[in-house]
Amino acid sequence: MGRTARPDVAFDAPFALTRREKVFTLVGVLLGLLLAALDQTIVASAGPAIQRDLNVSAAEYPWITTAYMIASTVTVPIYGKLSDLYGRRTILLTGIFIFLCGSLACGISQSTIALIASRALQGLGSAALFTSAFAVLADIFAPAERGKYQGIFGACFALSSVVGPLVGGFLTDNFSWHWVFFVNLPVGAVAVTFIVTRMPALRRPRQRLAIDYWGAVLLLLSVLPFLVAVSMGRSMINNPTSMRWVLALVVLSSLALWAFFMVERRAADPLLDLNLFRNRTFSAGNLSAFILGAAFLSAIVFLPLFLVNVLDLSATAAGLTLTPLTFGIVAGNIISGQLVSRLGRYKPLMVFSNVVQLVGFGLLGFTLTPESSQASVTFKMVVLGLGLGPSIPLYTLAIQNAVEPRSLGVATAAATFFRQIGSTMGVTVLGLVFALMLGTGLQAVSIPPELPQLPTVSALETALNTAGEAEGSSPIATMHVDVPTFERAIDAAHAPGSEPNQQARAALSRYSAQTKAAVTSAIAWVYRGGLLIALLGLLSTLRIPELPLQRARAAPGHG
Repeated sequence: MGRTARPDVAFDAPFALTRREKVFTLVGVLLGLLLAALDQTIVASAGPAIQRDLNVSAAEYPWITTAYMIASTVTVPIYGKLSDLYGRRTILLTGIFIFLCGSLACGISQSTIALIASRALQGLGSAALFTSAFAVLADIFAPAERGKYQGIFGACFALSSVVGPLVGGFLTDNFSWHWVFFVNLPVGAVAVTFIVTRMPALRRPRQRLAIDYWGAVLLLLSVLPFLVAVSMGRSMINNPTSMRWVLALVVLSSLALWAFFMVERRAADPLLDLNLFRNRTFSAGNLSAFILGAAFLSAIVFLPLFLVNVLDLSATAAGLTLTPLTFGIVAGNIISGQLVSRLGRYKPLMVFSNVVQLVGFGLLGFTLTPESSQASVTFKMVVLGLGLGPSIPLYTLAIQNAVEPRSLGVATAAATFFRQIGSTMGVTVLGLVFALMLGTGLQAVSIPPELPQLPTVSALETALNTAGEAEGSSPIATMHVDVPTFERAIDAAHAPGSEPNQQARAALSRYSAQTKAAVTSAIAWVYRGGLLIALLGLLSTLRIPELPLQRARAAPGHG
């Protein structure tokens, strides 16, 4: 394939800003990015309270998260094009306004439907924040120095994965779940202040302004049904009749995608310039972003299941135990960004991070046992985090470095779009793997005959019947045997020290060990699947050519 990037074209890409302007611009953009990143995870801790307060059904509950992710994903390419046409500041402020309106609507929601619709509105705004953040970096820094700043932006995603649930839990416990959404308003106000007062427009002159309306509509029709089908696919394991609806959505998505390509080939100013895919760095980089996006989120989503159900940690303690993984991701982000800026090369770091990622997935996939200590799991999490860290900034940098300045918004949006699609598919596919393996493992587990006379055994029966269901955006319907609670029930039913008491305790111990073994095996298979995904990511990374990182020689005005 030919290359469309020419080092002499993008030398003049960065706008001429003072150091002070750059700092204020980065602060405003980082606050906006933090808003969007936190809202992907902060709702998780508030979920049970929301479910109780609004009487959310099991079928509706996943859509509190899914509506946000789908709305965000489908509009990313559209915002990328609009930011190229109208400037980063305009689109960034538009995104923050929509996001804050959605946050306010979520906070005052009194019904499940209203909350889901408000979450979708939040997602529509967050797409502009994700796209604009990395595009702004490309506008004010040349590729040769951009890596160290992209590492900081990438670290923002990692921090949000742990800080989000902790903040969400604190606000829910001490105030109410409504404040999980209201807290966005003051943060958004600070971001708007920085952007309005300190950030230049960052708009490049163009000969014409045109919006590809048909392209936007067809892109929505191709992506939205596909993501809904993926979401429905999670429940097909328990409801085979939903298969026909999934197939219908896939067919609709495929037809719309074909029509999208036909329209884009003829559009005067296309939403997505298909000629960019002739650029090997652009095409291979986005393929790698898609694949590694599937591995990134899956590595974080499933580990708490092991920490809670096998190591018997509380939800808060499990969140804190994920901190080493987050610190590993943050360190990988920042270190890789600094090294790129110093070495002027990105591909060796890509390959090395992929290898470290393979080692991390391998350790978790083949050495995780019910007897694993918290310290050993922490070490494996750090290794995996160091490998995952560079997967966001390095690929975005390579893609941006390979295109002309006028296409930076579209190129950045493409990288974000494919990464989010990959994350959605990765969590879904590995969630099905988890559900299937857990269901298989639990088939060999039965309630010991010594326990049915206990009043609390109904909880065990319910857990056994629901375990392994692939329900929700992440499969959390696993079996957790609260041993202390059942031991108290045993003591209440049988005199402590008596033979029936000892027999019941021994049966409970065996039962707990069996369920922990089933959960551990299922999660280990998830990480083995992650190992395969990471291997595919390495192979696609090897196809990415390394172009010289462009350095700015002169810069135009603010625009």
